[in-house]
Amino acid sequence: MMEASSCLRYRVCGSGSRMIWLCLFLVVVLQSCSPALSDSPYLVGMGSFDITGPAADVNMMGYANTEQIASGIHFRLKARAFIVAEPNGKRVVFVNLDACMASQLVTIKVLERLKARYGDLYNENNVAISGIHTHAGPGGYLQYVVYIVTSLGFVRQSFDVLVNGIEQCIVEAHNNLRPGKIYVNKGDLLDAGVNRSPSAYLNNPAEERSKYQYNVDKEMTLIKFVDDELGPVGSFNWFATHGTSMSRTNSLISGDNKGAAARFMEDWAEQNGIPKQGAHVTNDGLESLHKISGLPRRVSSIIPEPNEITDDLVQLASSYEASGGRRLSGSSITKRIRSTQENKPKFVSAFCQSNCGDVSPNVLGTFCIDTGLPCDFNHSTCNGKNELCYGRGPGYPDEFESTRIIGNRQFLKAVDLFNSASEEIIGRVDYRHTYLDFSQLEVNVPSSTGGQQVVKTCPAAMGFAFAAGTTDGPGAFDFKQGDVKGNPFWRLVRNLLKTPGKEQVDCQAPKPILLDTGEMKEPYDWAPAILPIQIIRIGQLVILCVPGEFTTMAGRRLRDSVKKALTSDNSGEFNGIHVVLAGLTNTYSQYITTFEEYQIQRYEGASTLYGPHTLSGYIQEFQKLAAAMVANKEVPTNFQPPDMLDKQIGLLPGVMFDSTPPGVKFGDVSSDVPASSTFRKGSVVNATFYSACPRNDLLTDGTFALVEKLNGTENWVPAYDDDDWSLRFVWSRPAKLSPRSFATLEWTVPEDAPSGVYRLRHFGASKPLFGSIKHFTGTSRAFAVR
Repeated sequence: MMEASSCLRYRVCGSGSRMIWLCLFLVVVLQSCSPALSDSPYLVGMGSFDITGPAADVNMMGYANTEQIASGIHFRLKARAFIVAEPNGKRVVFVNLDACMASQLVTIKVLERLKARYGDLYNENNVAISGIHTHAGPGGYLQYVVYIVTSLGFVRQSFDVLVNGIEQCIVEAHNNLRPGKIYVNKGDLLDAGVNRSPSAYLNNPAEERSKYQYNVDKEMTLIKFVDDELGPVGSFNWFATHGTSMSRTNSLISGDNKGAAARFMEDWAEQNGIPKQGAHVTNDGLESLHKISGLPRRVSSIIPEPNEITDDLVQLASSYEASGGRRLSGSSITKRIRSTQENKPKFVSAFCQSNCGDVSPNVLGTFCIDTGLPCDFNHSTCNGKNELCYGRGPGYPDEFESTRIIGNRQFLKAVDLFNSASEEIIGRVDYRHTYLDFSQLEVNVPSSTGGQQVVKTCPAAMGFAFAAGTTDGPGAFDFKQGDVKGNPFWRLVRNLLKTPGKEQVDCQAPKPILLDTGEMKEPYDWAPAILPIQIIRIGQLVILCVPGEFTTMAGRRLRDSVKKALTSDNSGEFNGIHVVLAGLTNTYSQYITTFEEYQIQRYEGASTLYGPHTLSGYIQEFQKLAAAMVANKEVPTNFQPPDMLDKQIGLLPGVMFDSTPPGVKFGDVSSDVPASSTFRKGSVVNATFYSACPRNDLLTDGTFALVEKLNGTENWVPAYDDDDWSLRFVWSRPAKLSPRSFATLEWTVPEDAPSGVYRLRHFGASKPLFGSIKHFTGTSRAFAVR
């Protein structure tokens, strides 16, 4: 920099004092534009993008319930990313998905796209992609057979929207890289999760359990990103609780409690004017965001202040009848609310998943739906039947309210940690990554004589208790948790698919094998064998990226072992580190329990694929990654996961065509808002439209539903869309194979909605028997809100 300024001085500054001042001015400008001279140790970039998949016909991922088919949107799903880079050094990317889990195939294709854009800047070593574990998102995007059976195989639309959205959020974060600081904070959140398999947890050694106050992890770890000029630009946090506030019968796409928490915090940031120059964050706006109804939302900034409802306004509302359906030239008009904010910096908040394997958000406990009595402790059954045992969320019996409450609790804790964060992250950016064959990994474990012995993990297999499900979503038939014997009838059924050999049976013991998925190869692999493990370091923050759901104690053991390995070199470089576990990252391989929990064979143990020594394998291999990081050595890998995109089979039929009754247009109202109606805050407004299949166009970054407010006497402005908590888009067919369909818009009027005149608008896209897809819209009649 000094050489450049000297050059400027000799070439420019020879014509008097004015040129000297110009020279000094240029030097100041150059210095202010140089990131190398910034006090901030990192470049920080945030990004997010819509990943909402098909809102019709597709089975939802998570509960494996064939009857849980998407039919609308609760609120939209997003991919959120941060990039942290040393100005002249390494960089890392962490992506959090409003999806059930990461997919190996999705990760492979995202990395291919990043390589095409950026060369080797972003790769499998420094990119992590993690899922929040919502059970209310479209399935069919994983490549292994067992995970796509209920979705009738591979669903290309679900897959593509994820790959595209992840790529776009990383591109946005890359383009937003600017000098900034990062802060870390931790605190306990006591009422957002309970252990759903306490009998298995109790099988862990009493001495180990005595170290912990609770049988689930209550700690939330949050990092706060602060741009040097704009102030706070985002936050990511890790906290363990399942995405199962929404039940196995819900059919609306939803980010569940973590997706809700992210929206609440992004709404809160917007109401506080964050990010902005010299931003100073306060709790102002928190109370107004969460009034009695608890329905936070994002609202267009051009909506005027509330105006008093008069008879004139009611009369004005009654003068606007339903518009009738009309064609649109394209779908761009659906981006109305977002388009008003495209030039504003965007606050990105992600609520990431951790070791949630045995943690349920249904915190009121488990009860029998026939008697109302508590379920059996060991097997989670009611008179021997697991189908009757369900966990209750805090909003019971309203699953939407339970989702809001658990999401709100996480949001409030995150805001508290965000506002009080004072420990600045400093130090190197680093990472280690490798692939392992978990079907035959050699693991050193203690022997019964006090020495060491070498054991092996097993090819993947699922036990009988897997089919029992959990108290968040029970299975069917006569399966039950805690089953270490199996059932002769289901063994016979199993053997029609694949009979496990003696070596596999012995390796997996005491798990009775229901599905020998690791040895089932037709029409292609049923379960993964090659898995990634990864450590990301940003100063004193260390993120352990694991491809599955660790139980509480399994996660504790892994974190403790890595922390011990990092701090054993006595250099002091890793003193004061914060170790977090990012679950469901980069791919998915179901559960990881402790050896002791595995013996009990509840759902989590039956779903620990690679046998009783799975956790020991993870601990051993993560310790190797940690040792390599301490020694500044690279980690070789001898494996690569398969890319089976060309082998995928999808049996879900496409949309043949859409139709309406004679004389009816797409977008016409089928059931309208009552004439001359007035609604109070907290009441629900409905209108139903003749519609078409949402699979024709996902309207990515757009909306199927809109609430519009009358500004003046003629100008309708967007107020709420299908990404808002208060507005639901519900799609239906009169019969399963009918080409006719309906879209119902349900708007719960928020307590802080401005009084005035409103109407509901539906957007969609129809497919004719011949020709191209056509977009359409239609509105309800207007109504007044007091």
